[in-house]
Parts: sequence; structure tokens; C-alpha cells
Amino acid sequence: MHGQPIRHFLRMDDFSTDELVHVFARTQVIKDRFKRYQPYRPLTDRTLAMVFEKASTRTRVSFEAGMYQMGGSVIHITTGDSQLGRAEPIEDTARVISRMVDIVMIRTYEQAKLERFARYSRVPVINGLTNEYHPCQILADIFTFIEHRGPVVGRTVAWIGDANNVAYTWLQAAQLLGFRVNISTPPGYGLDPRLAPAGPHLAVFDSPLEAARGADLITTDVWTSMGFEAENEQRRRAFAGWQVDERVMAAASPEALFMHCLPAHRGEEVTNEVIEGAQSVVWDEAENRLHAQKALMEYLLLGREVD
Repeated sequence: MHGQPIRHFLRMDDFSTDELVHVFARTQVIKDRFKRYQPYRPLTDRTLAMVFEKASTRTRVSFEAGMYQMGGSVIHITTGDSQLGRAEPIEDTARVISRMVDIVMIRTYEQAKLERFARYSRVPVINGLTNEYHPCQILADIFTFIEHRGPVVGRTVAWIGDANNVAYTWLQAAQLLGFRVNISTPPGYGLDPRLAPAGPHLAVFDSPLEAARGADLITTDVWTSMGFEAENEQRRRAFAGWQVDERVMAAASPEALFMHCLPAHRGEEVTNEVIEGAQSVVWDEAENRLHAQKALMEYLLLGREVD
């Protein structure tokens, strides 16, 4: 991609439909090579900086393992061991870090902070999670659906629970890839219209059972996301009727899958029977973070000129 404008992946709609289709196709190729123990190291001598202002398990392991597997190296940065926690302007941090590495992944709070960093970066920046969006998760989720059920176009995804960053990213993906998202949230925890424009890709339901009816995929997340811990008890009461249980799964298509971005609180947003049941693909979904993010980094650094 020498001489081309720097591309970032801060939201799902930073990529076109065609680009997303390419990334899914490359994810399959890269995963197949991984499963056959075939070395694939197109990012030799490239360095990924991972910046964490929010804690992580899956994001750190998947990006770090992925970069090493592709021949690169990784630098892990937190607010506690860098100037990020000492009020250095984000613009200055971006200017410095991006002169020393080839690509940056940031997991932080406000989307605006991520966008400021990207504006001053000389290298691609990836959103590892913000309060508003989680595009790497949805890359993995959609690839997992494709792997198990084929194309997502024309399908229905039911989101049960909190209108959070994962839900908003599902809505962006639906607009790009031609499927619908049915959303059911408790009163007072609905979608922010600034982040969820109306359209044929979105349907809102008061009842989780109605949202699930006929859906091809049922998905959810914890009731209390990071940063809202003080509301935990209040949320547990408000969300009590929005658990994904066997009744919800029975309302969906007989071929419906269940996904959860993890970590899961069994007995809260999902029952143990569902997450451990035959329709659950959460462990494939978790593994596919690794493969989808490898394809993403390959595309941002090398474009489509790959083997």
C-alpha cells in the first residue's frame, strides 16, 4: 500500500462492503493455514503497539498472538506504565508512537479520543474497543456466522439486552452487509438515536421473545459494561426479563446460532444451558477474533497484494 492514504479501522463503516468481504475471505485463508500448521509470516519486521486504557483478555491475547504468528513483534502499553496516564496530549502521543511502530491498536473509553489519536498517527490505527463501538468483535462474529451458516445477507440477528458498543457495531454492519438487527432492551436502556439511525436494517421490540422470533442468530452481552459498575444492582433488576434462555432460543429459527462476546455471566444475561448448548458457537467466535484480526492487520498494512 506504499503511497496510498493511511487507512484506519475505528468503526465498521470505515470499510466498504467490498473491503469487508475481502477481509472475511482472507480470514478463512489465514485460519485454514493456521489449522494446517502452515507458517504464514507476511508481517516480518513489522511492530504492533497495543495501547490499553481498558482491561482486556481476548483483545490482548488475540492481537498479540496474531502479530507474532504473522512474523511481527508487539509492544504492550498501559496508562500505568506510560505518559498516557500523566496527561500528555493524545496528539503528542500519537505523533511519537506512530513514528516508532507500523500499526497501533487502542482499547479505550471515548471514541473521540481514538479518533484524535488516528488523526495524528502516521500508521493505521485499529479500534480494540471504545464506549461506542467494538468493530473487531463484529468482524469475528460475522465470520463465525458465515463459517457455520453461509452468507449473512438477508438474515436476521436478534440482540437481547443492553444497547451498548457491540449492539451499535452490529447496526453498522447490517447497513453495509444487508441484514437486519432486531433489538430488545429494557425501558431506559434503549438505543441512542445519534448512534442508531433508523432504516430497514433495524427493528426495535419491547419483548425479547418477539425480537428473537424467526431470527438466525441470537446474541447478547453482559448487563453491566465496563465503566458502569456503580449501576450493577440497578441493572440486574432492570434486565431480569432480558435473559437469553431456552424460551428465547426456541422462538428463533431452528437453525439459529447463539453468540456472546464474553466474558459471560451465566445466570444473568444467558443461562448455562444456552451458552453450553448445541446452538452456541461462542468458543469458535472467541477463537475467530485471532483469525479476523490477522486478516485485518494484513489488509491495513499490505492491502490486497498478498499470497
